[in-house]
Amino acid sequence: MTLPANPLDWTIGLVGYGEVGRILAEDLRACGVNNVLAYDIKQGSADEAPLREHAGRHGVRLAGSHAELVAQSDLVISAVTASQAVPVAEACAPALCSGAWFLDFNSASPAAKIEAGGIVAAAGGRYVEGAVMTSIPPYRIRVPLLLGGLHAAALAPLLNALGFAGQAGPEKLGVASATKMCRSVLIKGLEAMVIESFTAARAYGVEDAVLDSLAETFPGIDWEKQGAYFFQRVIQHGRRRAEEMREVAQTVREAGLTPWSAAGTAERQAWVADLADGGLFGDRDTTRKDWRADADRILAACTSSSPRKRGSTNSGNPLDSRFRGNDKD
Repeated sequence: MTLPANPLDWTIGLVGYGEVGRILAEDLRACGVNNVLAYDIKQGSADEAPLREHAGRHGVRLAGSHAELVAQSDLVISAVTASQAVPVAEACAPALCSGAWFLDFNSASPAAKIEAGGIVAAAGGRYVEGAVMTSIPPYRIRVPLLLGGLHAAALAPLLNALGFAGQAGPEKLGVASATKMCRSVLIKGLEAMVIESFTAARAYGVEDAVLDSLAETFPGIDWEKQGAYFFQRVIQHGRRRAEEMREVAQTVREAGLTPWSAAGTAERQAWVADLADGGLFGDRDTTRKDWRADADRILAACTSSSPRKRGSTNSGNPLDSRFRGNDKD
């Protein structure tokens, strides 16, 4: 397969047309890429209408399957939920053109990236892992992207010509992913800890004292603003974050450690996602400026008929059942 010399002339296929896929599609089209394809497993379901509306508005063609998309693509970008990184590689590999690029944008463990890379390489594709090093929406396509694998150095300048901010990292697969995963232990864990800390502080009426103490210890952080941001991100994206944190927990296990923090973070993120799915927070896409209102909603939902006894591990509250000493992820 001979690719066009100018990346802007490539056909780019996006596997996964959720928030990330749509941002990439918009920015690639704005950068001058005329041929952008997308495929999402929601096609053919009740959730298909928003995908088609967005694709039509931005000049993106929707393929009917993984194979249809891949067969036409010079560059395939896999941007799905973390658990689907390897299944997507398996679904795409049979139709990959020899020499086509495959950029794995997913937050998966090093072992998953190595497995996906082997599948793509065996099919004649050029696999590159991409580790997204911070939140995508503020940066969009320019989000800092650490690339890994044998072909990372060759792909980096081509991606950057498309508007990305890629930096080639180690040739050994899994290293870039490990960097991302270890970072997420702290970043996603901090989100979960803030929700737990701030909501509990609100229950005891000590939130102002807690925030004052945090401001003294970490004077460079506006904890009021940061709290609102963390609540918003978890309410909006807790389900996806929980999946990522399960991959993070696996990464920690692969290092020989028990992932107590990562596993707990996955549970808390998923727990908030369950509440959001149940409508507790209203429109989850609304800009949230007051974390206290969301904490009050959580507390109202978690109120049990009798006060929790000191040392009890069961409040009788079904909403809390997912987070009682559960080390599963």
